[in-house]
Amino acid sequence: MRWEGNRESDNVEDMRDSGGGGGGGFGFGGRSIGIGTIVIALVGGAIFGINPLTILGVLTGGGGPAPVQQQGPAHAPPADDRGAKFVSVVLADTEDVWTALFKSGGATYHAPKLVLFRGGVATGCGTGQSAMGPFYCPADKKVYIDLGFYDTLRTRLGAPGEFAQAYVIAHEVGHHVQDELGITAKVDGMRSRMSQAQANAMSVKVELQADCFAGVWAHHSQQGKNWLDPGDIESAMNAAAKIGDDALQRSAGRGVVPESFTHGSSAQRQKWFNTGYQTGAVKACDTFGSRDL
Repeated sequence: MRWEGNRESDNVEDMRDSGGGGGGGFGFGGRSIGIGTIVIALVGGAIFGINPLTILGVLTGGGGPAPVQQQGPAHAPPADDRGAKFVSVVLADTEDVWTALFKSGGATYHAPKLVLFRGGVATGCGTGQSAMGPFYCPADKKVYIDLGFYDTLRTRLGAPGEFAQAYVIAHEVGHHVQDELGITAKVDGMRSRMSQAQANAMSVKVELQADCFAGVWAHHSQQGKNWLDPGDIESAMNAAAKIGDDALQRSAGRGVVPESFTHGSSAQRQKWFNTGYQTGAVKACDTFGSRDL
C-alpha cells in the first residue's frame, strides 16, 4: 500500500500521553494481559465495532478495568510518528471517499474524529479499554484505537499487512457511516425489544454491513489513488477471516456456537467485504434485507 505522501486528516486526536494504562500495547493499570484473555475478549464481541453502549469492563484476570486518569486536552500526533501518520492518511481517504459518496446522494457527510489512546480512555459511551480492540462510539462520533492492537493483529491473530490495518479503520468508519445514515439509532431501538439470540443476529447484520462499507471505501479509494499493491486486498480478506466469530472461538479452544455470533463467521465477513469492494455500491450492503448472509 503506497500511502506515504498522501493527505493527512486533521481529525486525529492524540490522547496517548494523558489516558490511563500507559506503557503501550495492552497494559492495564500496571497489569498486562496475555493473548488468552485477549482472545476471550474478542470472542465476547470486543473487536471491530462492539456496541459501545456495552463497554463497561474487560477481562483482566479477575481485576477491573484500567483506571482512566484525568485527561488533558487532545492534540495532534507528533509529525514523526509513522504509525499515527499512517492512520491519519487512511482516515483522510475515508473522508474523501464518503464525502463524495454522500454528496452524490444529495447528503452531507460529517467526518468522525479518530482518537489514539493507550490502556484506557474516557469516551461518550463509557470507559474504553485497549483489549476491546478498536471501536466506534456513536455518542461522541469518534473512532478509538490503541495502535498496539496492530501488533496483536499481525503477530497473534495472523493478519499482517498495512492494508489489513487500513481495513480496521475503514470498518470502524463504516460504523460511523451507519450512524450518519440513521441505521445505528434504528437498530439500537429494535435491539432493546429483542431476546439475546435475536440481538446477536441483529449485531451480526450490523457488523457485516460495516465490513461491506469498508469494501465500498476500498473500491473507490483504489479507483481514485491506485495505491494498492498486489496482495493488499488479500491481506484485508485474511484479516476478515481471522476475526470471524468461528475462527476466534476455535482460537479460544471452544466449540463453534453460531447462535452466539455477534460479528459473523469468517466466510461471511470475507463475503461482505468483497461485495463492497467489487461493487463499490452502498445499496449492495443491505445485510438487513439479505436472505443469505
